[in-house]
Amino acid sequence: MPRAPIGHSSFYETCWGSDPSMHFVCSTFGSAGDVFPMLGLAIELQARGHAVTFATNEHFAGVVNASGLPFAPLGTAEAFLASIRSSDLWHPQRAFRHVFQFLSPALRDQYELHARLAGSTGAVGITNCFGFGAILAQEKLGIPVITLHLQPAVLWSRHAPPSLPGVVGPRWLKSMLYSLGERLVLDPVVCPFLNAWRADLGLPPVHRITRWWNSPAGVLCMFPDWYAPPQPDWPANLMQTDFPLWNRRPDGLMDGVLERFLDGGDRPIVFTPGSANVHGRRFFEAAISACRMLGRRGILLTEFPEQVPESLPASMMHVRYVPLDDLLPRSAAFVHHGGIGSMSQAMFAGIPQVIVPLAHDQFDNAARVRRLGLGGSAPSKTLTGRKLVRVLQPLLESVAVADACHGVASRLVRRDGLQRSVTAIERHVAANRLAP
Repeated sequence: MPRAPIGHSSFYETCWGSDPSMHFVCSTFGSAGDVFPMLGLAIELQARGHAVTFATNEHFAGVVNASGLPFAPLGTAEAFLASIRSSDLWHPQRAFRHVFQFLSPALRDQYELHARLAGSTGAVGITNCFGFGAILAQEKLGIPVITLHLQPAVLWSRHAPPSLPGVVGPRWLKSMLYSLGERLVLDPVVCPFLNAWRADLGLPPVHRITRWWNSPAGVLCMFPDWYAPPQPDWPANLMQTDFPLWNRRPDGLMDGVLERFLDGGDRPIVFTPGSANVHGRRFFEAAISACRMLGRRGILLTEFPEQVPESLPASMMHVRYVPLDDLLPRSAAFVHHGGIGSMSQAMFAGIPQVIVPLAHDQFDNAARVRRLGLGGSAPSKTLTGRKLVRVLQPLLESVAVADACHGVASRLVRRDGLQRSVTAIERHVAANRLAP
């Protein structure tokens, strides 16, 4: 398994000259936490001279178009909004089924997008773990596809199992429980749809879907080895780089009201339940209560203001959106849902964090943050201000936690995850002759 350090010089010049013939199809499903890293990667690919098509739900068409990339929709904005309105999206046992039911109609669009490029010189797909349409196009039509993983939770290892809901105990028991979960929960959600489609294409059935989603053409992991050390049973064709640390940059400078709030007192604690969470009222009520008990100022971050109480104390402020890399370095701590993008931005800012995990990879990220000594976690179902205080207060007062946060921030100061990832892709494509 190649583990050599990956630099960020422009490798493509030595492979294809100044006029590369590469056309990357970057397609992804999910919330902003899934879309923005892929978009940052696509922008960097384009900056290196490659042609890029970006495909995701049309809810994100505006930010993609603003980046100057050709856009292809995968699903409607109405479907996206309907999906995030369901509480199943944040249920640890029901979330996988809910996500797949939402995205499955768009998988055929993803397949057709890749099919239109099949046979084109230099065409390569890059997709996230739900990109089943792209992987099917690879099998049937031969267009190579690289799987992009933003979080280690989607890579099972019997040597170092990720922390997943319901997968507990010693390693042997975790492996047994995970296998049962694959056979009884995950495969029954995906395989009836997928294998019927595969039969129509003349392809044999598949199972163990969380192993199948690792493309045989290549797997790119955009998280560092100090966060998740590579395991011997991870895919052999794996490239591992660093966190993308990419944010949507709105026009103009930071809002003047927010600037004045930040300058008007001690550093606030920032709270968000996630960019796609519309069920965060309990979370924000606990945040307000915790700040009162701590005597701290706070910022409530959500694009869905109906979750926030109408009347806030003067020490609290609601903000719809601000890039985390602008806000968190001016904050005292970050309380969030545990998405890996939010988590890595807190690391970059060098501040302690409290994760309130709900579903998906969030429990695993919380466990890794605790192991690194960067923060703690609190239960979402029974969250109260008092419980948040019990976790937050020692973190804010701990010299050891502050030292650990500063140490990790120093690892990320180069902020070159996107550049290193594109170089890794270029090298991998050239070395494996994926795109003649």
